[in-house]
Amino acid sequence: MAKAKTYYFCQECGYQSSNWLGRCPECGKFGTFAEEVVKATSSPAIKHSGKQAFSTPKKIQDVTYGETKRIPTHCGEFDRVLGGGIVPGSLLLLGGEPGIGKSTLLLQTALAIRDRKLLYVSGEESEQQIKMRADRIGEPQADLYVVSETVTQRIFEHVEAVQPDLLIVDSIQTISTEDIDSPSGSVSQIRQCTSEFQHYAKTTGVPVLLIGHITKDGTLAGPKVMEHIVDAVLQFEGDRNYGYRILRALKNRFGSTAEIGIFEMLGTGLREVPNPSEFLLSQRDETLSGAAVAATVEGARPMFIEVQSLVSSAVYGTPQRNANGFDMRRLSMLLAVLEKRCGFKLGAKDVFLNIAGGLRVNDPAIDLAVACSVLSSNVDIAISPRICFAAELGLSGEVRPVSRVEQRIAEADRLGFEKIFISKYNERSLDRRRYNIEIVAVSVIEEAFRALFA
Repeated sequence: MAKAKTYYFCQECGYQSSNWLGRCPECGKFGTFAEEVVKATSSPAIKHSGKQAFSTPKKIQDVTYGETKRIPTHCGEFDRVLGGGIVPGSLLLLGGEPGIGKSTLLLQTALAIRDRKLLYVSGEESEQQIKMRADRIGEPQADLYVVSETVTQRIFEHVEAVQPDLLIVDSIQTISTEDIDSPSGSVSQIRQCTSEFQHYAKTTGVPVLLIGHITKDGTLAGPKVMEHIVDAVLQFEGDRNYGYRILRALKNRFGSTAEIGIFEMLGTGLREVPNPSEFLLSQRDETLSGAAVAATVEGARPMFIEVQSLVSSAVYGTPQRNANGFDMRRLSMLLAVLEKRCGFKLGAKDVFLNIAGGLRVNDPAIDLAVACSVLSSNVDIAISPRICFAAELGLSGEVRPVSRVEQRIAEADRLGFEKIFISKYNERSLDRRRYNIEIVAVSVIEEAFRALFA
């Protein structure tokens, strides 16, 4: 009979202790330890038909490798983030807020993959619910099997019977193993189940896609060791009030983490968005003050985002500062630069900043667009929607260069912009003859102000 032991696990980072602790020595959080009963087992929890070969040490010169043949998902945005497709034997974790579309994305991917046998395991929905969503998304394929199960031992029995080429588990927080007497979703259960799926993927070469929940802080629920076990961590994010969704790779052992995929949520599923600027630029007939377009780069693709500002006299004693989608401390710094270098008395005025589309931008190239948007609202002079900005601002008011300026200019030229403001230090390596757009190079913020509002 297996012997049961009691351990205490930190619910934030997964730190294990034999005694209860008030403060976790790993992450420093207070009151996060919970008691869990773990039943030791001497038999392996995983049974599969794959054969594991014994490895021997080799000189690095003697190690050979070939081109890994990936499994295409037939979704350009998903393949872009993965690095060209799903690598056989890999373990992927997809996280996101409830209702954001994680299950829809993977079910839509499973329906698009042809000539391969897939098994979709759901611990949250029944087979009938999965079938209803599949009928809404598209035509179901013949080699997609679905099952509703929450115990790993039963799941691997289904795997033995189906012998799939791809396994999808929705979600890891609802799966449990009989070897541990703690409830599903606990630290020990998540860690053990993830290890079992990793062992299955590595020994059989069958890729496994896991869906994971996130906490209220936006991090993946469960121990941090789970993120180290998997080969790729994908984040599916977006605002429910808007139709777009962004898929980004937080970790990818087989590709770049700089790529992002953009989708639009529709009633029939997710639609790929090859041109994200169509969502982030407002289509208006008249020009209004306080709006400027920033040429940003998210990951490895350019995105043109509209920055909206409102500057008004402070009604109350303390001026208000509010920013949506932009760092508040960065906004305070830019306002101080404008007041010091341009002479605008913004310290006694309310300043409200909004990134259109509900997106949050961290690219420093948005600084010049933010500054010009604030100045436009302050003097109540509109900036032409055919003008965009791509530069960073320093504390002394200098316009600093940014990376991938050629890519930003080429995309602005393709979208039909007439003029782009950049740093003069980026101009040195540019060939103006390659672009039809007018390139305005400035060195300080005063030059950009005079060129726009003189």
